[in-house]
Amino acid sequence: MPAPTTDRSPRTETTAVPESPAAAAAPAEPGRLRLRPPRERVDRRAVAWWTAQSVLTVVPLLAVLAACAAFIEPARFWLLLAAAAVGVLGLAYVLVMPRWRYRVHRWEVTDDAVYTASGWLWQEWRVAPMSRIQTVDSGRGPVQRMFGLTSVTVTTASAAGPISIDGLAHWDATEVVDRLTEITQQTQGDAT
Repeated sequence: MPAPTTDRSPRTETTAVPESPAAAAAPAEPGRLRLRPPRERVDRRAVAWWTAQSVLTVVPLLAVLAACAAFIEPARFWLLLAAAAVGVLGLAYVLVMPRWRYRVHRWEVTDDAVYTASGWLWQEWRVAPMSRIQTVDSGRGPVQRMFGLTSVTVTTASAAGPISIDGLAHWDATEVVDRLTEITQQTQGDAT
């Protein structure tokens, strides 16, 4: 297993992704956090939300290409060819990406840290110790509201940026925000 990379904070250490489930389940030493797969899935409605987002990305592009092909006769062949390519790739994107993301996205809140796994082509596992959390926010865009979903953003004292838990049921997100707020208020440290 590769050597661990150490956060400069005196309370935490992050290790490389474990090679086996047994390694992930091994207890960490007291005061030390282990990067491991989170246990909770996002809400199943996230698949529909990600599908709607991808459709809202692909359809306008197709519409612009089709409109240009209708009005620019000398370039019609190339514009329709581009529209066909975008249509085929877009259909694959709409059908594959949401389901793939659902299989990857995980989250977990413990008394010690927030764990997330996200992405689809580029996947990322993150752990944020409670002592490093600065703010906890929730947000719902119009499409998320249609599906009853909310995103929770955990801002930390990290150069890697905030951790986002997307695709939570609104009620679950409210509970996560309340729990994180309660735990971080009780956690010693200045979140730096």
